[in-house]
Amino acid sequence: MSGEIRLAVTGGTGFVGSHVLEQALAAGLRPQALTRRQIVADGPQPQWIEGTLADPAALARLCAGADVVLHIAGAVNVPSWAQFAAANIAGTQAVVDAAQAAGVRRFVHVSSLAAREPGLSDYGWSKAGAEDVVRASTLNWTIIRPPAVYGPGDADMFEMFRSARWGVLPVPPHGNASIIHVDDLARLLLLACVEGNAAWSKSVFEPDDGRAGGWPHGELATAIGAAMGRRVWTPALPGAVLTAAARLDRLVRGDKARLTPDRARYMLHDDWASHSAYAVPAHLWSARIATSVGLAQTAAWYRSKQWF
Repeated sequence: MSGEIRLAVTGGTGFVGSHVLEQALAAGLRPQALTRRQIVADGPQPQWIEGTLADPAALARLCAGADVVLHIAGAVNVPSWAQFAAANIAGTQAVVDAAQAAGVRRFVHVSSLAAREPGLSDYGWSKAGAEDVVRASTLNWTIIRPPAVYGPGDADMFEMFRSARWGVLPVPPHGNASIIHVDDLARLLLLACVEGNAAWSKSVFEPDDGRAGGWPHGELATAIGAAMGRRVWTPALPGAVLTAAARLDRLVRGDKARLTPDRARYMLHDDWASHSAYAVPAHLWSARIATSVGLAQTAAWYRSKQWF
């Protein structure tokens, strides 16, 4: 990777973004990254730009002088349709506008497999809308739709590891899902930003861990159990039970609920495997981290940080 590439990143303080910045700094890049709060830390740091997606002046500062914008920021789990729209559609439009005004030549957008099914959830609808914003721009764009992302620092799939610790890991009633280790995804995103290969241009990619067709939910739960050193019971939850659990979580935890009705509708869809038609060409990128190794590494990280 060339140290001459000037990279601007949104979402750099999040799970995926923090791994991207770590790899970028290790590769000799010094990216500009948006942050909501002042950051004081030891070791190499990006050039932090304080602001939010709703702050045009901050976005202008972020994009100034950049060759590439990597847009990772967005909402995954918020209480309302309006909040998804504001974060994912309006937020993406604001970053695109700033990039175009600054003369940025490349734009790499992190979407989601959920964008394939905009009618299933407010989240999927908002991610599809964000993709439409990117496609309508004058930028030379690439859209990456990650599947479920796991690895050290992840709070979403942590719930599955914690459940597996007790020997029971309920799963959706049917279907397959792909996953990817965060370090493999971070490497892919940086390659999309800095490589000059024309295959990246105006393309949509759905990466995964290399397992064609994804993981049946029960098999993935069993693999997580193995990473925790446990044989787990993996009961399939009927849709009505999963929906009721989501309503209960919202009732108990309010806006901090992890299993929302929106997410329950998402989980009940039977095809969250990355599609081969959108596979990243092997000469550009392929996953390096075997899932059994990555899951064990992640479980060890949770233990080391005393998450359970």
